[in-house]
Amino acid sequence: MSDVQRMEFTFPVGYHGFHKSQVFNFQLNRWHSFGYARLEDMQEAGRRISSFADWKTEMVRQADKAVSEGRLVNATFYYRAAEFYTFEEDPDKVQLYDRFAWLFNRVFRDEGIERVDVPYEGAFLPAMRVRPVSGTARGTILMHGGFDSFIEEFYSWMWYFATRGYEVIGFEGPGQGAARRKHGLALDCRWEKPVNAVLNHFGLQNVTLLGISMGGYFCFRAAALERRIKRVIASSVAYDYMQFLPAPAQALSNLFFTHMRGFSDWAARLKMRYDPGHRWSVGNLMYITKAKTPMEGMDVVMQMNAKNLLSHFVEQDVLILTGAEDHFIPLKMHDMQVKALVNARSVTARVFTRDDQAQNHCQVGNTGLALKVMADWVEQKGT
Repeated sequence: MSDVQRMEFTFPVGYHGFHKSQVFNFQLNRWHSFGYARLEDMQEAGRRISSFADWKTEMVRQADKAVSEGRLVNATFYYRAAEFYTFEEDPDKVQLYDRFAWLFNRVFRDEGIERVDVPYEGAFLPAMRVRPVSGTARGTILMHGGFDSFIEEFYSWMWYFATRGYEVIGFEGPGQGAARRKHGLALDCRWEKPVNAVLNHFGLQNVTLLGISMGGYFCFRAAALERRIKRVIASSVAYDYMQFLPAPAQALSNLFFTHMRGFSDWAARLKMRYDPGHRWSVGNLMYITKAKTPMEGMDVVMQMNAKNLLSHFVEQDVLILTGAEDHFIPLKMHDMQVKALVNARSVTARVFTRDDQAQNHCQVGNTGLALKVMADWVEQKGT
């Protein structure tokens, strides 16, 4: 499969004001920045969306229009976009996921993608292997997303590394994509477990591990406990989710999460009733974690702290990419994570700014620059 002729992706530069709400604007920018969405489509969608209900309707409309015009790559990811902000109890959620997955497999069926189900705790972890575009692989990059990602979302990233001569294996861990939706695996911050299963299944010994978004937390936990990982890249770092807040707010949150759980569950459900954004985010958390209550979901998030990250056990070469204006993760997490890697072989850390057009979460706005920084670093550190 080394000589497969693959489609090409371009990564447009610029973070656009598609929508006044960052909740919607970031997602519209994400699909555009990853090379999957047309600028004019995202501009039009931004003008037509004013609510979560509008989001699903408009993104499905954009997808259906793209199908009718033969723009199947656009359509594939517009269905994914529609699914993303559809509430879990909506029956369209599953249908949109299935439509996205089916269309992705159809559109990219000639790309030489090897689909694999990796056995894991009585179920499976979906994985995709992409061979280098030509010649012998220079090394292997193992990559995964974060909280609620699908590995298909990062195919353009996998394609990029394959054009640079690398074998790329992407997988969905517990709580992600089909690992959760089709195989029932709930989120587990002990990321060394799925990484170990994937390494064993493919017989890998010397890999670069790339974690994206919340995956920037998971990848350090895995590297701390898995020596077959030789290099670690984190596109966004969280370090400790409970330290996002100022110290007084942390103490207050701990009070509510540990000593006032009944009230906190009641308040969360009440807010879900009247706030669609809260309804989506808490509902999504509960689904990913298989929690029966909002506080059970928060228990999982609270496990993702500095103590459980085991940063001092990380001995590999490390690359950290952070957006100076990341709206999900406070910039202070960057320095905290860098300082915690006291035993790493090397730490290369870069904060992207507006001058880079990559100041946002996971460098959305200049994905091409971020990928080049990653690939150049891997080449420098050797395989």
